Amino acid sequence: MPETDPNNFDVIVIGGGPLGLSSAYHLSKRKVRTLVLEQFTYINQLGSSAGVSRQFRIPYPDAYMVKLVKQSMPYWDELQALTPVPLRDKVGTLWFGDPAVQSTEGNIKAAEAALREQDVSYVSLTQAELEQQYHFRNLPENYVGLFQEDGASIDLKATQTTLYDWNRDSPYVELRQEAPATRIRHVHGKYEVTTPQGVFVAEKLVLTPGPYADDVFALLDFGVAATYWSMASAFYRITDPAIRYPTWFVFQNPVGDNGNQFYGFPEVSWNYPGYVRVASDFVMAPLASPDQRTPVPNPRELDYTADWVGRHMTGLEPTPCYTSTCLVALSKIANKELLIDFAPPSVPNHRNVVICTTGWAGKFVPLIGAILADLALDGRTRFDISHFANGNQYFTSRRKSDQ
Repeated sequence: MPETDPNNFDVIVIGGGPLGLSSAYHLSKRKVRTLVLEQFTYINQLGSSAGVSRQFRIPYPDAYMVKLVKQSMPYWDELQALTPVPLRDKVGTLWFGDPAVQSTEGNIKAAEAALREQDVSYVSLTQAELEQQYHFRNLPENYVGLFQEDGASIDLKATQTTLYDWNRDSPYVELRQEAPATRIRHVHGKYEVTTPQGVFVAEKLVLTPGPYADDVFALLDFGVAATYWSMASAFYRITDPAIRYPTWFVFQNPVGDNGNQFYGFPEVSWNYPGYVRVASDFVMAPLASPDQRTPVPNPRELDYTADWVGRHMTGLEPTPCYTSTCLVALSKIANKELLIDFAPPSVPNHRNVVICTTGWAGKFVPLIGAILADLALDGRTRFDISHFANGNQYFTSRRKSDQ
């Protein structure tokens, strides 16, 4: 590469989690000089969600989401080709529960329709088959399920490590950690980003700050209408090693203050072998800010989860171990979708600022990086993101003249 000003880049990525590293990976493949700024250290546990596993699943209640997951699969294969460490443990996805329930994950019957529309195979299950084949017990008679064989546990740490190693070795990428953005100015058509490690300049920005979105967006005088969930998560010791669960989600109506919706993972070699993780998919008290996060779960949420494990799962000791919390920023869209968009028009050269924020994106990491790189460099992408380009509804101005 020719010599350049070491503090000048083509693109600055703010947020060095999975999506930021994936964006840099795709930018580097296009030989774009890229700086990634991470406020903590790389491959940390302080971003969205929790733990080093995520669910890869194709079932969604909307056909466009099913299509997007299918489109992500070649990108996962590309990333897998870079490392001998398996990035996805294919165990299948099981959705089950009350067929009438509509949750933040969707609805079982709607998911079956979306899978059929996208020509994705699955198996429908009765309550008896759920108990016989998948080791759950004492399920209500009206419960039904679907099993989709391509579901997997994502080794998120290995995924991030693969992306980090690529970017570290790329001549086009510079990685800086413990480098939070503290100021962003638009000067002479470029963005100056101030950090404790210096001032860096680029024509374009990609913002992937995870749950700390508003901390970064405030530097450009806007915010996002979001709520913050800190959900209870724990591991449960396996007492019958012959039993192997898939990744799963149960659809149930709330009971009082118990949101009564849970999801789980199988045993994996990279995260407390001999245990499985089960977490609640509800919160009793949303946070006002990610600064309120704590690693200690809400005891009642944890009790509700452990009680469900004890009553409905076999081969486990229903005592929660290795507890933690799962923090995620969620948009106020009804089904809590991602926002992928340009900055609002109040930001100078707003189409030079690309944003991915809120929602659950672990299953899309390699694909979203490609989408964000396309948007930053080309102003468009061949993937349908029309359902996520809702910034005009959910970005809010912080300029005093606009309030």
